[in-house]
Amino acid sequence: MTIDPVNFTAILAMGVLTYMTRILGFLIADRLPKSGPVRVALDALPPAVLVAVVAPIVLSGPIEAVAGLAVLLLALRLPLMATVVVGVGVAALLRLAFL
Repeated sequence: MTIDPVNFTAILAMGVLTYMTRILGFLIADRLPKSGPVRVALDALPPAVLVAVVAPIVLSGPIEAVAGLAVLLLALRLPLMATVVVGVGVAALLRLAFL
């Protein structure tokens, strides 16, 4: 098996850049204000990232939309892990029933 130097360099560079973004996050976090608009913006990041990741999946088909609706309704009442398990279960059962 041969390793293409261009591919190896690209993979190595992506790994270094990924690691650097994580390290810079720790280094910069100490310098950010702990209150005010910066804090409000930082508190809004986790739900925004979650929506950005989940929305394309939920909008990709009717089964995913039904599972997303079930998760949305249950997320208000159940803990996170239970919500994830129910969402995966609903999607699996619907796929099994309609495929």
